[in-house]
Amino acid sequence: MNALAHAIQPIAEMPATAVSNDLGDLAHIFDDEVNLCLIHRQPKTQIQSFVTELLRRPEEIEIVEAIDFEHFKFNSLLPDYKDLPGYMAWWHDIAQITCAYCDLFGIERIGLRLRTLDKAMCPRFHVDHVPCRLVCTYGGVGTEWLPDECVDRTKLGLGAQGLPDELSGLILDGAAIHTMPPYAVGLMKGSKWEGNQDRGAVHRSPKPGPEAPRRLLLTLDML
Repeated sequence: MNALAHAIQPIAEMPATAVSNDLGDLAHIFDDEVNLCLIHRQPKTQIQSFVTELLRRPEEIEIVEAIDFEHFKFNSLLPDYKDLPGYMAWWHDIAQITCAYCDLFGIERIGLRLRTLDKAMCPRFHVDHVPCRLVCTYGGVGTEWLPDECVDRTKLGLGAQGLPDELSGLILDGAAIHTMPPYAVGLMKGSKWEGNQDRGAVHRSPKPGPEAPRRLLLTLDML
């Protein structure tokens, strides 16, 4: 477990983040004090080439499917792009991530979403009302998140009284906003994780910029 050398040390009263470069360390999500596992990954050149070319194209992509992992054909994802170099490496990568998610929780059926985004889908910091969601941004800017010690949870949702995050008092330290790197895998506890109703990972969608105007976002959820 030396890959977790850079993980934030657990704090008994406060949810923590486990950071690693090994997908096997997603298992730390079962630690009571951990509400976010972040796995840094260096993608294969073929995958980067595929994603870069895909995001150059103007077509919007939105796939929302309930899938059975054992029987789902991952090579059926984005068939219109199957002739692009790197397509096979890309869908193999999604299959690997999905396998890790299913094995971790001992499930077969999951909700898979894959979409291109050119704006912030969820621009306000929030907690997902799910047990545990996996996110991975292929290309573009990754999901933003805040360490728990830098959040005033009373300002989430209606507590913000309509004010933007930067003015509501929700963000206790603006310099503490982190961004998941492209291709990193983030596993976030939500409010429906047993015993975690008020401790879910606080995150939001990023605002695309001129250098990275679009992103390809994969999310996985339990069904």
